[in-house]
Amino acid sequence: MRVAPTVTLTSEERSELSRIVASRLSSVRLLLRARMILLAAEGLQNKEIAERLQVARWRKRYLEHRLSGIERDLPRGAPPVKMDVARLVELTTQSKPEAMTHWSTRRMAAELGVSAASVSRHWRKHGLKPHLLRGFKVSRDPHFVEKLEDIVGLYMSPPEHALVLCVDEKSQVQALDRTQPGLPLKKGRAETMTHDYKRNGTTTLFAALNVLDGQVIGQCQQRHTHVEWLKFLKKIDRQTPRDKALHLIADNYATHKHPVVQAWLDKHPRIHMHFTPTSASWLNMVERFFRDITTQRLRRGVFTSVPELIQAIEGYIDHHNTHPKPFIWTKTARDILQKVIRANSHLSSKQNATLH
Repeated sequence: MRVAPTVTLTSEERSELSRIVASRLSSVRLLLRARMILLAAEGLQNKEIAERLQVARWRKRYLEHRLSGIERDLPRGAPPVKMDVARLVELTTQSKPEAMTHWSTRRMAAELGVSAASVSRHWRKHGLKPHLLRGFKVSRDPHFVEKLEDIVGLYMSPPEHALVLCVDEKSQVQALDRTQPGLPLKKGRAETMTHDYKRNGTTTLFAALNVLDGQVIGQCQQRHTHVEWLKFLKKIDRQTPRDKALHLIADNYATHKHPVVQAWLDKHPRIHMHFTPTSASWLNMVERFFRDITTQRLRRGVFTSVPELIQAIEGYIDHHNTHPKPFIWTKTARDILQKVIRANSHLSSKQNATLH
């Protein structure tokens, strides 16, 4: 017969255990374990104690650690795996997985032998987002600095008795009709839309954003040649106060500089053109409006004809103009220029490293 080791208590230990058993403030677990030890000290075997208290392992723990051995449970599960954070950051920023372009949490977790949640937590802590890719283009315009200072100056310190308008066209806006009707949004299910579509024609949206109050002058036309651009300039001229000078910010599209357009501008001296640097359309704030109308009205819209598309665009502009909100430009020309200088230096170092 298997005999349990003898438990011998000092008077102080017996008194402490008895106090725990008698106290109403003791936790149920600790009280139960203290009773086990007291019964063991009376000479009862594990089987007999188990018949009374349904537990038998606390005798051994008390012998090994005395009271501290029964005050709390031992840690459960496998010991935590320590993360080599330095190696995680190095692999994420300096390497790529075999035959792949970027790391995922699960690939990195398999590489380091840790959980995907740990990888995700440390990526967030260090601001690492390998799943994201952002596009960029550094302008090579030889007059970049002059154009940058000119346009940012108009945004941050507009001239008196003048209006600053950001103008551009959003070409080839498609009237797309889906091949099957989608299902509406409901609890537990997102709105649905078929991936394929029927193309019912296109239109071009010309827009002029007033930097001061956010009002938009819009016009949809079939094409986007210098003829349509001139029609839009005439509309801007009609719909703005005659006593105000107009400073129009546009990109370097050849249509904007056509000789016919230049001749008309010479006859209207109150209109002053300011052109953004090459590959720097982000300087034109009307692009922000184009993004809004794309995400909020066009991308998920269903249009069976071009007139229906034009009606939707005009309705969006009318609604926008009822409660316009201007976009506030905050970056100074100096801040932007320093960032461009840093980007150019990084690009140069990469190109030199490639050559060598």
